[in-house]
Amino acid sequence: MRIGLIREMKKLQDDRVPLIPRQCTYIQSNYPGIKIVVQPSPIRCYTDAEYQVEGIELNDDLSDCDVLLGVKEVPVANIIPDKTYFFFSHTKKKQPYNQGLMHALIEKRIRMIDYECLTHRDEQRILGFGLYAGIVGAHNGLFTYGKKFGLYDLPAAHNVKGFKELMAAYEHVKLPNIKIVMTGSGKVAAGVLEVLTQLDIEAVEPNDFLTHEYDYPVFTHLKGANLYARKDNDLFFRDDFHAHPEAYKCLFTSYVNQADILMNGIYWEQRIARLFEKEEIKRNDWRISVISDITCDIDGSVPINLGSTTIADPVYGVDRDTVARTTPFQNTKDTVDVMAVDNLPNELPRDASRYFGIHFEKHILPELLKEHSDILNRATICENGRLTKKYEYLSDYAYS
Repeated sequence: MRIGLIREMKKLQDDRVPLIPRQCTYIQSNYPGIKIVVQPSPIRCYTDAEYQVEGIELNDDLSDCDVLLGVKEVPVANIIPDKTYFFFSHTKKKQPYNQGLMHALIEKRIRMIDYECLTHRDEQRILGFGLYAGIVGAHNGLFTYGKKFGLYDLPAAHNVKGFKELMAAYEHVKLPNIKIVMTGSGKVAAGVLEVLTQLDIEAVEPNDFLTHEYDYPVFTHLKGANLYARKDNDLFFRDDFHAHPEAYKCLFTSYVNQADILMNGIYWEQRIARLFEKEEIKRNDWRISVISDITCDIDGSVPINLGSTTIADPVYGVDRDTVARTTPFQNTKDTVDVMAVDNLPNELPRDASRYFGIHFEKHILPELLKEHSDILNRATICENGRLTKKYEYLSDYAYS
């Protein structure tokens, strides 16, 4: 089996990679039937020379590879027909901006295995960059609050050399007695918790968060029954929520007058209630002044996400009176600063790539070598010019 690592070619360039050089070497040494070829790239966080030092072949032409690994969507013009591709396709929610890509995957008879869809039987995600999205998202939220009110200084995550240097930056930072509410679970939440722990921010129970003020920084973690309840009986059942999210209301509104920072990491789709509604930011008792929207769904779980931002320009303000975009970092509570970078892990690309590659080699590569894999089948959106059965709900999107 020949596996090709494609260069990232989306307009918003990404310098992450699914497998770092020493991981390629390990795979070729321990899986004798696998050969890895790397397409040269001028922007990749691991240079062509680093792959060459490890003895990995560089080649612009990947047409003889069986499996092609990328990170972001592959431009339609660059898709090689009749191949197996792995990347984040951003098609499972019928995203309008990728309908042309969906058409091309069908027309070119691609077996599209989406990283986002690689799950265990209980639907737990196997692979992703969520840990580093959470780390950078939490850091950026704290960076934004410090800059907005001139209370402390943190470096921008993309200006440090890596995760260890980012953690070292916290050694001499003492935060004021701010209150932080974080939402979500899984790897994103684990990343947020890593940063909050490193900064000695104390965890408190949701009920205490709502009724107490503190002389030191605190956070509370909302998920499951602390964040959602059925509309008819105020109870929460995990499986029922996943099957019928429209039957649930969101309980977050109780926190808008208690938190200074919101770090949002929940999965969201149209059937799920938003954390709050836009008009609520006009409330006299609204307290939140910084939102780090790690999930980054425009007009989604955070309805004042008015558009995604870039690593170079990560924050915009939202005027609480007009709910319009304005200048960030104003030292006032009349605006809410929103951090809405949609490729957060790319601020620590080498660490994020290493983490991703470890999990790909450990959990997904063995599945590729099986004659039949339920894990890969569950994540295969289309193959042989047709949607797979699980994704037939995309028919109007894929064939129209």
